[in-house]
Formats: sequence, structure tokens, C-alpha cells
Amino acid sequence: MEDLQSAAQKPADSFGWWFVLRGREVLLDADGGIPCGASPLVPAVGRVQRLGELDGLPCYAVDLPGDAAAPAGAAFVDPKPQLDRLTQRAGSMLARALEIAEWDRSHRFCGACGAPTVQRGAAIVRVCTNEACRREHFPRVSPVVIVAVERGDEILLGRSHHFPPGLYSVLAGFVDAGESAEEAAHREIFEETRLQIGDLRYFASQPWPFPHSLMLGYQARYVSGEIVCAPDEIEDAAFFRFDRLPSAFPLRATVAHWLIRDFCRRHGRNWPDGA
Repeated sequence: MEDLQSAAQKPADSFGWWFVLRGREVLLDADGGIPCGASPLVPAVGRVQRLGELDGLPCYAVDLPGDAAAPAGAAFVDPKPQLDRLTQRAGSMLARALEIAEWDRSHRFCGACGAPTVQRGAAIVRVCTNEACRREHFPRVSPVVIVAVERGDEILLGRSHHFPPGLYSVLAGFVDAGESAEEAAHREIFEETRLQIGDLRYFASQPWPFPHSLMLGYQARYVSGEIVCAPDEIEDAAFFRFDRLPSAFPLRATVAHWLIRDFCRRHGRNWPDGA
């Protein structure tokens, strides 16, 4: 990416949505929203990418240095809680901004030969400058399976060591090299709880840019086994009835939340659309 004065990008005076990043933080304007306008809040220098369109307006990601100060009236904040405040489309655009900025930061040099890389125009690809290499580096995503295991009117929920107090969620894990998503779902549930599952079915997916995951949501049926938690993976797991769930849930804008909500609604628990 070039800076804001780049002739290839030329967005500095463009009217649109501005996803301004400082490391893993995003800039919110005085109203607590994503800045929209002719880049009035964007500092003079930043690395910029065109992301697409939102509500008919172009979207830009601007990646600022770690010591950049927020303009007057604005603030840099943790992007995760903002996902619950944004529309699903705006949240997806924020995820795209975070992932592309992370890709750009981590691919300034070629992973094959170590030579510098450059971005050609507006294309989301960095090319090695070594004429003997010329390898192209595209953004990568890391697939993660996340599985709601059901046993009648109960759902399997677990706690990771880093969760806030009281929070439980459905279980998840990365897909290994050479493994299908379905194989990963069976393996992860067994590794973390020693349970066997069946009737695995796809539910929904979601980008999760921390730093570059793609969450693949599944529903499954408990088949056999007693819960034995893998201590290096989770600190607790149990089956919970739909009307006796833990007090804290994952963010509403996550596929984990959607899976739990869908389970409860299918078992007659009232779940407001905004919850």
C-alpha cells in the first residue's frame, strides 16, 4: 500500500467510510461511529486500501503508525465490542479492514527469499521485488470450526482459560493442514472433551479478524462418552439445558452466539431478535 498521497489510490479527498486503524484499534468519531465523509478525521499519513462499498459509499482502510494520536473528539478503541454495535455488513467491512491491514504489515518482505515486496496498484496482492522470485503474497485466512453439540434439550458449552468470569461458549478449534472442516470438528470435540459426535451439519460462517480467522459454524448430535476436559485447552465443559444456561454469552455478532440462540429458539426459549 502507498500513503494517502498515492496516485494509485488517491482517496484522501474521497467521500466514504473510513476504517482508520492503529495496530489492533479502530478509530471512532465523536458520535461513537465509523467516520464517514471526505476523510476529515484521517491524519496526514497512513497506508490505505480500498475495501469495497457500504450503503452505496466507498470504504477505505487506513493503517496508521502505532504512535498516531486520535484527532480531537475521536478515539481509538478495541474493535471487538464494536461488532455488536455495527450492522452485520459494517462489521464484515471492519473485519476486512483489520485482516488486510494485518496482511500488509506482515508481508512487507517475501517469505520465500526475504526481498522487499510491493503492492501493484489497488490489487490486494504484494509481489516480491526479486526478479528471480517474483512470488505473489495474498491475504490468507485460518479456518476455525466451531461446533454446537446437542444432547436432547441440552447444549455442550465450555470455558477457555482466557474467558471473562462466567462466560461459556460452544467449542472451537483450528483446522489442521490436510484436514477437512468435518474431520476437524470431530477431532476438536474429542480432543477437548473426549466426546463422540454425529450428524454434523453446516450452520453459518463468519470472518473473525483476530488476526485472520474464518469461523465455520456447525451443529452436531452427542453420540457417546463422558466429559473429560483437556486441561491445556479448556478449564470446564458441561451440558446445559436451554432454560438453565450460564449468565454470560459470546458477543451477539458472533457465530457462537448465533448457534446458542438457534438452539434455544428451537427448544421454545424466547430470545429477542436484538439479544
